[in-house]
Amino acid sequence: MIAVVSALGMTAVLGGCGSTGSSDVTLRLVAADYGDSPTNSSKEYWEQLAKAYEAEHSGVKIDVSVYSWKDVDRKVKEMVDAGDAPDMAQIGAYADYAAADKLYPVSDLLSIPTQAGFLSQLSEAGEWNHIQYGIPFAASTRVLFYNKTLFAKAGITTPPTTWSELAADAEALKGDGVKYPYALPLGPEEAQAETMQWLLSGGNGFTDDVGTYTINSAQNVDTFTWLKDELVGKGLTGPVAPGELNRADAFAAFADGRVGMLNGHPTLMKQAAKKGVRFGMVPMPGRTGVSRSSMGVADWMMAFKQHGHADQVGDFLDFVYTDKNVLGFSRRYGLLPVTSSASDTMAQSARDEDLHPFLEQLPTSALYPVGKTSWAAVSADVKKSIGQVVAPGGSPTGILSRLQAEATTADSRNAS
Repeated sequence: MIAVVSALGMTAVLGGCGSTGSSDVTLRLVAADYGDSPTNSSKEYWEQLAKAYEAEHSGVKIDVSVYSWKDVDRKVKEMVDAGDAPDMAQIGAYADYAAADKLYPVSDLLSIPTQAGFLSQLSEAGEWNHIQYGIPFAASTRVLFYNKTLFAKAGITTPPTTWSELAADAEALKGDGVKYPYALPLGPEEAQAETMQWLLSGGNGFTDDVGTYTINSAQNVDTFTWLKDELVGKGLTGPVAPGELNRADAFAAFADGRVGMLNGHPTLMKQAAKKGVRFGMVPMPGRTGVSRSSMGVADWMMAFKQHGHADQVGDFLDFVYTDKNVLGFSRRYGLLPVTSSASDTMAQSARDEDLHPFLEQLPTSALYPVGKTSWAAVSADVKKSIGQVVAPGGSPTGILSRLQAEATTADSRNAS
């Protein structure tokens, strides 16, 4: 999941917006809600898109249901389990459905120009067993946010580019009474994101270049040992234990002016600006310099084979992925385009200047290993356990090795 999570749990059915007669084909799409209030729900985006498409395709009706992020994946699973899969789903993961042979390959759906237009690393992340089934829909990256006012009061003149500079800045912020010098949200809400960003800045990640889990690599153990000893152990991460601090609470504390530094995605910009926080954004510091890779996140569109309609689904998705529509959605919700042409447009546009720091990170970003059917279980284990690594008495080697063993077992079970 990217960006804002709506608490509405709403469902919006957008049928028959652009045609008055009976339709030859009705395509059902289940989509996630990226809005955080009724006024900016994704309902409006899809309603406009459906109306525009139906106006030019009298034989096709687009029936879209929009659910909150906390409900949408479960809703799709319930439909599939009940034997009534939607034609399309825009949700957080695709690999389980691909492995169960329930999805169309992308090559059976999209025109060649549309298929070739996606950013290459996103297309590759959409592959299961070397065939693309997941179509990237929206993307985001992470950067280090810092509070300019708190930095100035603590006498810090430039943001950090290395871990040692980050620790020194956190010491200065603590000395000036900042509640959370560096907010480290390793609570169960989104611990896998903070974990991955730190693993990347330490030179490794959850997996290696061929997709093998490397959770307990020497680099990853060193990364969490440094976090435990140099940040958490020295009281530089605030009054709440990292394993109990969730991302939403860390973002809220930053917007309230109580956090000096934290990793954040584009939605934090609006949240902080709304509260009048003066902030800067820089690439995540690495062990000895700027991190070679940022964390990227993508959400996915997929098409189920159950009811057929491959030609109609492909034609509609070609429409969804025109530059106009990709840019319209990205700008509405502060996300990054998933196509090269729309990314180029955004990079050259002054109106998108706030998103440029995130866009610059995208070409070298690393994504979760979403093409592995074991990832859901591994991610859940990380959310549950990773906070223990930096707790008093926690063992980076022991806990990361246990997570590695569980990941290897899950990988073997899903491969068999």
